[in-house]
Amino acid sequence: MNLSFINSWRDELPDFYTALSPTPLHNARLLWRNDSLAEQLGITENLFSPAQGAGVWGGEILLPGMSPLAQVYSGHQFGVWAGQLGDGRGILLGEQQLADGRKFDWHLKGAGKTPYSRMGDGRAVLRSVIRESLASEAMHWLGIPTTRALSIVTSDTPVQRETTEQGAMLMRIAESHVRFGHFEHFYYRREPEKVRELADYVIRHHWAHLQDESEKYALWFRDVVERTAVMIARWQSVGFAHGVMNTDNMSILGLTIDYGPYGFLDDYQPGFICNHSDYQGRYRFDNQPAVGLWNLQRLAQTLSVLMDVDTLNTTLDHYQHTLLTQYGQAMRQKLGFLTQQKADNELLNAFFALMAREGSDYTRTFRLLSRTEQSNAATPLRDEFIDRGAFDAWFARYRERLQMEHIDDSQRQQAMQEVNPAVVLRNWLAQRAIEQAEQGDVTELERLHAVLREPFRERNDDYSRRPPDWGKRLEVSCSS
Repeated sequence: MNLSFINSWRDELPDFYTALSPTPLHNARLLWRNDSLAEQLGITENLFSPAQGAGVWGGEILLPGMSPLAQVYSGHQFGVWAGQLGDGRGILLGEQQLADGRKFDWHLKGAGKTPYSRMGDGRAVLRSVIRESLASEAMHWLGIPTTRALSIVTSDTPVQRETTEQGAMLMRIAESHVRFGHFEHFYYRREPEKVRELADYVIRHHWAHLQDESEKYALWFRDVVERTAVMIARWQSVGFAHGVMNTDNMSILGLTIDYGPYGFLDDYQPGFICNHSDYQGRYRFDNQPAVGLWNLQRLAQTLSVLMDVDTLNTTLDHYQHTLLTQYGQAMRQKLGFLTQQKADNELLNAFFALMAREGSDYTRTFRLLSRTEQSNAATPLRDEFIDRGAFDAWFARYRERLQMEHIDDSQRQQAMQEVNPAVVLRNWLAQRAIEQAEQGDVTELERLHAVLREPFRERNDDYSRRPPDWGKRLEVSCSS
């Protein structure tokens, strides 16, 4: 099967990029590939076995139809306008056109300097691309919208970060890499016609059903708002912290993008800060919903050239309703509730307060809760709490609530275990895989990827247990 590539960004938006090719690494070789994604994209085995070097995965060759370029965009970083940014270490090789009409960007991360690298070297290190491959696949299998990782290439090229590390590349796959920051770039350059041009492009390619609507811009923006709200509600439900929610890291399609200093909650800490560089805690876990709205307000400002202010504000009002609805539904499912009752929020908040006092492991706590047998008041979760009296008081209320649901224990337990993962990508698990891969052993990387593909499967090993003490003290920064 021949792969078909088009270049709609290059052909339809000539002022939105710089054309250039990747800069290959020294002695690059393929380290990991995503076989299940490759199968979905129709990629044959021979493409992963180039005659020499790393082939397309290392930017050494281009496939027929590819026309590489670096996109330009801007953005607010940590709440401050940062001006022009753009693809500083990534290059869009081309857009794969599938037979069913879908298209996917092939974006090579760590591909070398571009006009948008600023003071950077345009490179990625093995540690960071492994983290992104693991996180994006973990999120995908949890059912959360995300970019995907297709391959990792390592090399002998030294790259200087806090220490000297191995240069690497990641092939990232996404329906689009359009960000809020793309719109900001042309709005702040006072080029409203370019904002309209970009809006028309994304509607044409990703919201084609709206093209002929008289209120197409308002309908499109409403969907962007709702997609963003759904994504963040799902983040919160699984305990995921992105770490660097700048507007240039926000996908117009509501995809989780640009994995850097992310982290899944270990101990339940609402104010968890996963990014060591986030000194003010702007992107702490419990602030993500508010930041999502703030970012959408920045996007709305750029769209004031397309819609009146009242329309934009009315559309933004859908954010909170969508997020709360989606989050409430997700948390009721995690608690095993089929119906909605007035006291549900109070019960959940009391549970969170108890977890916060005890330092309960977020993922493990909800997984153990899913084994509750309300008919005989049995739950393995009780042994996890020091203050048994406080837990028993809460659990009595929880059992009363479960009795309002007309479903037997086994059915409810199964439903809860389908939404409460046994495994998430804890930082210490990623670190273990990274350290071994840096020594040339990808066994743990492959094993961890396999585990993350089945996050809801019952297991009793170190992938599902509490992390070791050292694993909770790992510091992750924007260079990750």
